[in-house]
Amino acid sequence: MIRAPVILLQVTIWLATAAHCVAQLRGGESGAAGSLHSASFQSIALAGELRHLVYLPNGYASSGAGRFTAVYLLHGRGGSMEAWRQIHTELDRMIAAGKIPPIIAIMPDAPSIQRAGYYVDSQFADGARVETAFTQELIAHVDASYRTQAHRRGRIVAGYSMGGYGALRFGLVHPELFGAAIVLSPAVYVPLPPRASSAREFGAFGRGSVRFDEAIYREKNYPAVLPAFEVARLPLAMFIAVGDQEQALPNPAEASHDLDYEAHTLYNRVRRVPGITARLRVLDGGHGWEVWRPALTEGLVFAFAQLGAARD
Repeated sequence: MIRAPVILLQVTIWLATAAHCVAQLRGGESGAAGSLHSASFQSIALAGELRHLVYLPNGYASSGAGRFTAVYLLHGRGGSMEAWRQIHTELDRMIAAGKIPPIIAIMPDAPSIQRAGYYVDSQFADGARVETAFTQELIAHVDASYRTQAHRRGRIVAGYSMGGYGALRFGLVHPELFGAAIVLSPAVYVPLPPRASSAREFGAFGRGSVRFDEAIYREKNYPAVLPAFEVARLPLAMFIAVGDQEQALPNPAEASHDLDYEAHTLYNRVRRVPGITARLRVLDGGHGWEVWRPALTEGLVFAFAQLGAARD
């Protein structure tokens, strides 16, 4: 006969062991951290190397056959994949606290003219097919290289500034790939960008020797792609955030192109689109990490809550 205290002790030990295993996978032990390393592959679309950083959660190597949501993080104009290194510890803390499940994060380098390609396939003479490289080749490479959940509910795309434009476009144009989009201080302008915008300067929306073509910009902008998104009938969670101190354009006539104004315009447009569950947050700060870091944190929590409720 086994006495009750012995049974209680055995159950207590089992529960403690189980909790310890979960904590290891979540990075819950003191000082436990995920890994961050550089990777690359040869892109046919870019006719060259596509570099990216990869974040793997603590316990990834010992987690058996478990599969993870992949979060794709798109940097802003003039930046690089290195800009995302600073969120390494933030991801560790969120996973450790149980705010989000363990994830794989992919931080690609945008290989385009002066890093201002807006994540589209440019028709400019010196442009790059960034959208094709990312949505076809990068995702296929990641799914083949890591234990991802290789379906739309297992992918989230996020970005800030120019990367916010990219995250918005990828979520709307490729809903079969992404279940959620986190759009931070997005450099989206309706109907056309202001005169000083880098969208006009670097050829992302150009053709041949012309650096900016109004027709191309309009056809790629979100009002033009929303009808096709509705036809796809796939749900999308969209978290939009902007700072209350985003830079104001000098010309009052262009006030509607201030990013706080554009973010509200975007939100009030997409919230009315069937299939999109949208949230808008205005945070203290300007066009920088004092906004993007907490916004990414809240956006990930929102995205996982919505993806968990999705039934597509």
